[in-house]
Amino acid sequence: MPSLFTKIIQGEIPGRFVWRDEHCVAFLTIAPLRPGHTLLVPRQEVDHWIDLEPKLAQHLVGVAQHLGRAIQDAFQPVKVGVAIVGLEVRHVHIHLSPIWQISDLDFSRQDKHPDPKAMDEAAEKIRASLCKLGLGNKT
Repeated sequence: MPSLFTKIIQGEIPGRFVWRDEHCVAFLTIAPLRPGHTLLVPRQEVDHWIDLEPKLAQHLVGVAQHLGRAIQDAFQPVKVGVAIVGLEVRHVHIHLSPIWQISDLDFSRQDKHPDPKAMDEAAEKIRASLCKLGLGNKT
């Protein structure tokens, strides 16, 4: 049975995409820690990050850096935090979120009801920053 993320990738469930390539996609999470909280997901369903093929893992890290630069540019946080958890959806995904302090990575503080307009604006800011940084329009 396809994962929730595969259904988003295939367009069965809507997503606010900021990146798409042949190996992975990135979209805003529906329960952000902060505005701009993005999930980077391989198209291939792999449950645990330690089981990723090395080339795919390397590609994901490179894309995460591109997205991190765009999130840094768009939201001007102290850092862009990165986490690989994988308990809530059994399909590898890398969380990228603007952070100002360590508590910004506390997943118990997710916004379960974010404003859709603010989510659309955050996605647009990331896409605009990717273009501004010369990382192309990958959506």
